[in-house]
Amino acid sequence: MSNSNQDPVKPTSNTPAKPGAKKELSMEMRLVIAFVLMGAVLFLTPYFIKTPSPAPAAKKQETAQSKDAGGKDAAKDAAQPTPASPAKPAAPAATPPAGAIAAERQDDGIVLETDLYRVTFSNRGAVVRSWVLKKFLDSSKKQVELVNPVGGTRVGFPLGLIIKGTQPSTDPNQALYRTKPSPDGLRIEFEFSDGKVHVRKSFSFEKDRYLVQIGTEVNDRGRPAPHLISWRGGFGDFTVTGAIAAQHSLFFDAASNKLEVNEAKVAKDGPVSVTGKYHFAGLEDTYFTAVVLPPSGVSYEVQTLSDKLPVPSQNNSEELHIGIAIGGDGVNNSAVFVGPKDIDLLKRVDPRLEQVVDFGWFAFIAKPLFLALNYTNDKYIHNYGWSIVVVTVLINILMLPLKISNLNSMKKMSVLQPEIKKIQDKYSNLPMRDPRRQQQQEETMALYKKHGVNPLGGCVPMLLQMPFFFAFYKVLSVTIEMRGAPWLWVTDLSQPETIAVRMLPLITVATQFVMQKMTPTTTADPQQQRMMMLMPLMFVFIFYSSPSGLVLYWLTGNVVGIAQQWFFNRLMPSTAPVKLPEQPKKKK
Repeated sequence: MSNSNQDPVKPTSNTPAKPGAKKELSMEMRLVIAFVLMGAVLFLTPYFIKTPSPAPAAKKQETAQSKDAGGKDAAKDAAQPTPASPAKPAAPAATPPAGAIAAERQDDGIVLETDLYRVTFSNRGAVVRSWVLKKFLDSSKKQVELVNPVGGTRVGFPLGLIIKGTQPSTDPNQALYRTKPSPDGLRIEFEFSDGKVHVRKSFSFEKDRYLVQIGTEVNDRGRPAPHLISWRGGFGDFTVTGAIAAQHSLFFDAASNKLEVNEAKVAKDGPVSVTGKYHFAGLEDTYFTAVVLPPSGVSYEVQTLSDKLPVPSQNNSEELHIGIAIGGDGVNNSAVFVGPKDIDLLKRVDPRLEQVVDFGWFAFIAKPLFLALNYTNDKYIHNYGWSIVVVTVLINILMLPLKISNLNSMKKMSVLQPEIKKIQDKYSNLPMRDPRRQQQQEETMALYKKHGVNPLGGCVPMLLQMPFFFAFYKVLSVTIEMRGAPWLWVTDLSQPETIAVRMLPLITVATQFVMQKMTPTTTADPQQQRMMMLMPLMFVFIFYSSPSGLVLYWLTGNVVGIAQQWFFNRLMPSTAPVKLPEQPKKKK
């Protein structure tokens, strides 16, 4: 059904049944009785609703559900009989109360605030118009807003309802709900009823945790109406470059023990629905996530949605925005985590939530690397930039024995260059496809083997750095701790420098030239040597738009490499070129 909150629709007026309309002999008596009954309904209904209307058993169940949604964690939720026992929800809704309709629309005046959130509700549809994370700033230095206002206007604001099956006579997403906030300001309940459709939503927050208990209940003419609660129009920080591409739906399948991640394009032809027992399901962008944690063992339906909406940062060109809907029962109660993808926070809520931080293919390096950076920052340095420097130095020290071996091999290869040049000259007049070229390769490899030289020794240091390069890139790209982390003139290590001329890439290229100059040449060809000296220039293109923390890692590695090369050159000065023994090649 439509989840739109765009066009105002007036709530359906109360139409209470006339239970005692007896046949009378005259029209006048009928009118009198009708007016008396209408007056009784209008003036006495509130008193009946407050006291004798619900049965005692149903009252107990409602109290239990309210307490369940109010402050327990997801594990406790599993023990409560919220999703099961279909007969129980029908009991209080057999005669739904009439008149639970707000007198006026409120879009911005219903604000619930904790130490971490500022959430603005609308009583039209009981939806969220704004969800602000107070501890995080976006690229414009404002507190991060997770709701896309354009999407909310076009396809509906977050936490609207999607009714399954037969649609009720009144759209719950257009109704005006009565609100009942708690005295402590951490809980708010919305209720709507027109005598036929009865909807209740409750939101219970915690003062200093990124956790919310959300409960929804829908009844249509006394019967539970299965429904899902949705978040459409995208999610996360919309101020960053490429924000829409970084947003996904996700769910963790308990049966396969696997995290499934979907892009918006999977639902371009319509909602994609799966049903099962999921540990969590929701939305994410690079640094933030909103996931529902259903009670343990409860089967939920998860729909991935896709809406084509304008992107203001791209001249309002339209792009697919991700959405999700979760639930499936007439009564749904779940814990919801909405906040940063901070590994420690996620693990405290549910250890499996840690998997929403995707370290990619090099996770076996990236995750230990992140833990080392985090430990160094928290325990000793308290700055992620200097932590990158320290950890990079330690990595280079640990790899020093292998580097020495490779530097020694390069030194020997440099000494052998005159002899290699003789072999090359010997076969220089032969065509490249001449079979005798194979003899050139054999003589060259025999020379390397005799003097214990690895011809690929010059490539090994670079190859050793590449896994750490990709691991650092992933750490800087997905960990919330690096987002906005400063270092000297750098304002955000996860982004390129914001100054007019980016200094880190230029300094890195300069150190690359110095290190290239100090490294023994492994070729005697002057043209190849000039080409090798020009290679550092390509790092300008690689690093100029890279995260500053990644450039800092490579720069630190260059500085350490220069120091090691200088020390190695001092200890092992060049020796005289090796002379080849006379080969029996002068046969006539």
